[in-house]
This record gives sequence, C-alpha cells and structure tokens, in this order.
Amino acid sequence: MGRETVGSANQGRLHVGVRTEGASEILTPAGELDHHTAELLREPLEAAVARGRTRLVVDCSQLEFCDSTGLNVLLGARLKAEESGGVVHLAAMRPAVARVFEITGAGVVFEIHDSLEAALGG
Repeated sequence: MGRETVGSANQGRLHVGVRTEGASEILTPAGELDHHTAELLREPLEAAVARGRTRLVVDCSQLEFCDSTGLNVLLGARLKAEESGGVVHLAAMRPAVARVFEITGAGVVFEIHDSLEAALGG
C-alpha cells in the first residue's frame, strides 16, 4: 500500500492531518473538535469526497473532545460520501468522544473500529 501525504490544517486547538493510504483517505483530527474548529475538519472531508475518495477513515485516536458541531461535520461527511457510493469509518475513539456518539445514537450510522489498523483492514 502506498502512502501519500495530502496536507494538514491547524488552528491552535485542532490540527487535522490528511494522508492517503491505499484506497483510504485518512483524516486525523488532534485536539478539540467544536464550533470554533469544525471547519478545519469539514474542509478536508468535503475535499476528499470532491476528489472522488469514497473510503474515508477518521482516526479519532488524538481527538480529545467533540461537541454537537463536530458531530454534525462527521454526519454531513457521511451523507456526502454515501451520495458518491462511499463510506466514513471512525477509528480509535477515546471514551469522551465515544460517549457523544453513544448519547446521540449517531454511532449506529458509522462504521466504527477499535483501531486505525482495523479500519484500514475492513
């Protein structure tokens, strides 16, 4: 599998790394995903779909916080990916982030994996 670094964005409280590995576009948000930082994740997610990437993997292992705005970004990306025949996988969620998905019930609409490796292998 080849790896290609696509880019990254940073705004103090959130950094988003983006790379391609095989058929997957991997986005790694690190920090806090909220009203003030959501665009930093929304933009690369939408750009990946616009480039025809249909397998998006969000590596949540470095995501410390996610509020409803962040959740909406991920839900919106899922809808856009599905319109193009794609899917969004979420990997390695920390307990605080996983709790948001449990409380809202949003976890049932995503492919959720315990690790990035599992998400890439699926």
